[in-house]
Amino acid sequence: MLRTLLKSKLHRAAITDANIAYEGSITIPTDLMEKADLWNGEKVLVTSITNGARLETYVIPGPSGSGQIVVNGAAAHLINTGHRVTIMAWGESENPIIPKRLLLNERNEVVNDTVL
Repeated sequence: MLRTLLKSKLHRAAITDANIAYEGSITIPTDLMEKADLWNGEKVLVTSITNGARLETYVIPGPSGSGQIVVNGAAAHLINTGHRVTIMAWGESENPIIPKRLLLNERNEVVNDTVL
């Protein structure tokens, strides 16, 4: 039986910009995408620690090492610059998945890669 399990988590990411004019998505630096095992176009759940908003969108790559995490499109009405968020992706498997869990600081640098 296939189960849906957490496979990737960026915890306490800081939103550095919110661009309502863009068509949609969340921009994540490619270095963080690689560390969290996220792909271009992958569906993610974004939850705001700041205001409790929850939304689904897809990932687009941003400049590696920039620390820039940007909410684009209509989602920018719910999650704004300065919000702290958790970004999660799921996988389907018949076996347990060991998720990539990254705790980020205010500059979106990884400070711990064993967060539950």
